Formats: sequence, C-alpha cells, structure tokens
Amino acid sequence: MRMMGPVASVVALAVSGPVMGAEGLGQEADINDRLFEIAVADEIRKSCGSISPRIFTAWRRMQALKAEAKARGYTDAEIEAYVTDKEEKRAMRARADAYVRKHGAEPNDGPSLCRLGKEEIAKQSRIGTLLVAR
Repeated sequence: MRMMGPVASVVALAVSGPVMGAEGLGQEADINDRLFEIAVADEIRKSCGSISPRIFTAWRRMQALKAEAKARGYTDAEIEAYVTDKEEKRAMRARADAYVRKHGAEPNDGPSLCRLGKEEIAKQSRIGTLLVAR
C-alpha cells in the first residue's frame, strides 16, 4: 500500500516555484534547484510502476528547505504563498519536463521515464536518491 498523504504533501511543495519575483524566494537558486529535483523525481515515480519514491528522504529535504528559507528571513506566509502559486507550479513542471526531454525521455511516458529513473538511481544523482527501484 502506498502512502499517498506524505507524497501529496511533498508533491505540493515540489512542483512549486518562485512567487515573489525578483524580491523573494524566486531568487533563491539553491532552493529552487532542490525543489526542481523533487519535481523530476515525482514525475518519474508517477509514471513508472517499477520505481517508488523515497518518501521520508523527500520529506526531510523539504523540511530542510523550509528551515533554510526561514533562516534567510522568509515567513511561514511567504513560504506558503511560494509553494501554492499555480502559475509557478506550471513553470516548475515545464522545467521538469524540459529536463526529462533533454535526457531522452518523454513526460507521461512510463517506459522512458522508468529508464531515466533507473539511470538517475544508478548514478546516485540527487534525483536518483529520491527514488528506489522495486
């Protein structure tokens, strides 16, 4: 049985992107890059039945990102706005889709995403460490 509650929470954060333009979290490249990695891993796990998410690894990374944002002075309200903006979620999804295509896979194509996921796992990339082959 899959644990969808924690996955849904991580995904809601993962597919987000900058909301505050040049003045806010959107300028935090390292935070955006970590969110991007989680978004790509999520795209892979959703389309590939032989790969599962490392839920607790992703959750810990998200908690660390939130803590880092707070350490940089962002409020809970600013963080919440950042992770719930629909336009920015679409932008992050587009960035993830571009990465998938650049690496020879297609979004929503299970076989190609499984191949990409297995490659990421094998090379122990930051994306790969969020996934586990079953």
